[in-house]
Order: sequence, then structure tokens, then C-alpha cells
Amino acid sequence: MAPTGKRIGESTRGASPALANSAGYLDGQLLIAMPVMGDPRFERSVIYLCAHSAEGAMGIIVNHPAGSIDFPELLEQLGIIKKGEHIKLPENAESMKVLRGGPVDTGRGFVLHSSDFYIENATLRIDGGVCLTATVDILRAIANGSGPKHAILALGYAGWAPGQLETEIQSNGWLHCDADADLIFGDDVDEKYGRALRKIGIDPGMLSNEAGHA
Repeated sequence: MAPTGKRIGESTRGASPALANSAGYLDGQLLIAMPVMGDPRFERSVIYLCAHSAEGAMGIIVNHPAGSIDFPELLEQLGIIKKGEHIKLPENAESMKVLRGGPVDTGRGFVLHSSDFYIENATLRIDGGVCLTATVDILRAIANGSGPKHAILALGYAGWAPGQLETEIQSNGWLHCDADADLIFGDDVDEKYGRALRKIGIDPGMLSNEAGHA
């Protein structure tokens, strides 16, 4: 991914993993965390996998709010809108979710969005009509009403070294299932974990510390 515009946020960490689709891997799938994983950073997480290959994996947590900051406030901090201009934002920008995308590069923003918006050399097309853009240009577009129909902004991402995700799946750390737009972009963030489990036939109320693979 080689964006031509300024990236969302700044970080002292290195660049994110290569985002190249690879047949036979889990690109475009959802990972669902199991309690047995034992990593508090990913407890009850639903992660959309943007890239998965022999070189590693990269994904965005889609069900953990970033905290007290909201999208209009972030636009103001980045200088995209002036203080007091929140009332001029389109409805989808006013209500857009800001999520904690993962523990890596938390100073950067990553926008998962529908494929009706695309920036040449900056937007990665993933799968099933979902794209990823990490430049401030998409935030400006959302703020002025010309952005994608569906979008979430995540601060940071989840990353795995080569073979690491496969090992965690084999150790019952994760289940996985097909993604759908509602699980990625839906407003009911707190309900996504339970809905993802039900999607693969698991009753969240019966969830134990041991599970098989999806």
C-alpha cells in the first residue's frame, strides 16, 4: 500500500505489513476471539482480516470503541473542520464510529469502508465490497459528504508475524467466519461479538474455554 496523501495520524513504528491478497488465506474473513486465547488486548474481539499471506496478517478490530473521542472531535483535532462546525457535517459523519483497531500503530487511523469510494494508489480493495484507506483524504471526503456510504474509523491495527496467526488458530485462540457488511459497519458495536458467534452456530451463553475450529 503506497498512499499518495498524508496518512491519518503519525507514529514512530515501522510500516504496516504488505497488504496483498493471497488465495488460500483468510483475507476478507472475520476472526472471532475465544476465551482460551488469554490475551486481554483481544478479549471478545471481532477482527476483519485485511491481509493474510505467508508474510503475516493484518486486521482491524471492528467491535471495540476507542473511548471517549468521537469522529467530529477527531476531525477537529486534525484540522479538517473548524471548532463549532459539527452541525455542518452530514449525518453519516456525525454518527461515524471511532474504534480501537488493534495494539499496533495506535497513533494512525485506518478507515474500513464500502467500495463506492476509491482513491488511486491509496485505497486497498480487499473482498466482498470492502476497502481500506489510511489517508486523511477519505476523512475530508466523509466530512463534506462525498465519502463512502459505509465506513468505520479504527485507531491502530492488529498484526501477526509469518505463521503466527495460523498457530493461534490451531491453538483454539480464534474461530473464523465469512464477513458481512452489518458485522463490519453496524452501529451495534457491543452486539457484534455475540452475533458473529451465532453466525457460525455458537450460542454465546454456552461458550466455554474450549472450542473447536470454524
